[in-house]
Amino acid sequence: MPNPKRRHSKRRTGNRRAHDFLTAGSLSVCPNCQEKKLPHRACPKCGEYRGRAVLENTTAAAS
Repeated sequence: MPNPKRRHSKRRTGNRRAHDFLTAGSLSVCPNCQEKKLPHRACPKCGEYRGRAVLENTTAAAS
């Protein structure tokens, strides 16, 4: 495998690494049980989405 002839500059290295960082995903609060959840998804704790029960009660099934 060939080796590079010249080193990459700090600017070129920095530009390549500009998108290497991780960002934390945004969380919203469930209006029913006040638990943190991903936005636009049913709450994994109470199973409600937009005021309706769309999932079975997940806490009762787990215990």
